[in-house]
Amino acid sequence: MQRDPVGKLLLFGATGDLAQRMLLPSLYNLHADKLLPEKLQIIGAARSDYDDAGFRDFAKKALDKFLPDDRKDESAIAAFLERLSYQATDLSNPDAFPALAEKVGDVSGKLAIYLSTAPSLFEPAVKGLEKVGLAGETVRIGLEKPLGYDLASSKEINDTVAIGFTEDRIFRIDHYLGKETVQNILALRFGNSFFEPVWNARGIDNVQITIAETVGLEDRAGYYEGAGALRDMVTNHMLQLLALIAMEPPARYEPSAIRDEKAKVFRSLRQITPEDARQVTVTGQYVGGAVGGAIVKGYDEELGKDSDVETFVAIKAHLDNWRWQGVPFYIRTGKRMAVRRSEIAIQFKPVPHSMFTGRGGALQPNTLVIRLQPEEYIELLVMAKEPGLDRDGVKLREVPLKLSLDSEFAGTRRRIAYERLLLDLIEGDQTLFVRRDEVEAQWAWTDSIRAGWAANGMKPKSYQSGTWGPNAAIALTERDGVTWQDD
Repeated sequence: MQRDPVGKLLLFGATGDLAQRMLLPSLYNLHADKLLPEKLQIIGAARSDYDDAGFRDFAKKALDKFLPDDRKDESAIAAFLERLSYQATDLSNPDAFPALAEKVGDVSGKLAIYLSTAPSLFEPAVKGLEKVGLAGETVRIGLEKPLGYDLASSKEINDTVAIGFTEDRIFRIDHYLGKETVQNILALRFGNSFFEPVWNARGIDNVQITIAETVGLEDRAGYYEGAGALRDMVTNHMLQLLALIAMEPPARYEPSAIRDEKAKVFRSLRQITPEDARQVTVTGQYVGGAVGGAIVKGYDEELGKDSDVETFVAIKAHLDNWRWQGVPFYIRTGKRMAVRRSEIAIQFKPVPHSMFTGRGGALQPNTLVIRLQPEEYIELLVMAKEPGLDRDGVKLREVPLKLSLDSEFAGTRRRIAYERLLLDLIEGDQTLFVRRDEVEAQWAWTDSIRAGWAANGMKPKSYQSGTWGPNAAIALTERDGVTWQDD
């Protein structure tokens, strides 16, 4: 794809937690590796009352705190800080935008805007930017999730952003798509000929997608109480992972081709009706327990009040299309779980006939595990014969064929997701960003689940911190003779 770099980057939310932990370190890393346009200017904007020097001091402290030691280079940091300037801006105040426009200056050389703010500020931000000439054809905008809390609010946000920006200039961010292992799903599927013949309902029995966290509320109580696990994790990250596993082969590695195929997956998702919600979904909330040997409080205790917000959700999903008819996709995510883990497990169907049965050899179906975090690896579990003379029968054992991305590419620095996404925004590559029709199809599906919970009066089931969620989540798969991949 032809690169179309901008000359300026306007970073809203420049003093927030995400900026300190991820955005500023990512931009510095790109600068240190000489990947940013040579003359790129970075203008920070937030409510905090800094001048240019004050913001540079703020950024320096963030880099000192969050950069790994092997990336700290004082001369490179000093040169990066020279790129930075700052304009105090209250997005809810229309009178703040003329000064911001004056600070940004001429945008004929192209401007990228990164909007890392509360969704409630999207509308005043876009209207203010448009009014002062910062939303024209030479400007593109990146939007940090969440993009709404249901289909109606998502449409409202998308309509608002469309006032000032055409779809080809809107970059909706799901940071999971910037992870190396997630992108490796495409290489695994479409760069190897031996997977495609069995990557369908004839070869695959079930797919499991798990994102398990050991943390509780931390400092996200205000957001999480209005979101819950379904909105926070399933609507965004997990459905994108499902789409990459389930999509048809795109003709080319380019934005339209890839996003067209993902959108087809979302349109194929079987809607979960109120009649089905009790059978195919489980909702839970953690109570006190032990995680990593430490005693932790329950959700209500952390929040300081009683709540019916779910911190765990498990779903049995289906795709109604030719490739995946009848194959269940089990989705599971939760906080205060037994371990921190993000992975996809694809269980293949058993061989049609086992020649080893009469000799005592027991077979297990092959499983492909794609681990996203904390380690990054791809593992194929296959059957092998144990060494021996076999006089008492053939002994078979499941063994792993493992590709560790960390060790296999040990000489290559592992980049964090935001480095790639920020560079793609700066250069104008939309491949790893989410299109409007994708977002709205995802919301339509999860809205139907919430409607089913409401219609059935379903409240979260309690589960002890440090476990794998409510017992009902185990029953969700075991009714089909399937066990969650918890090893």
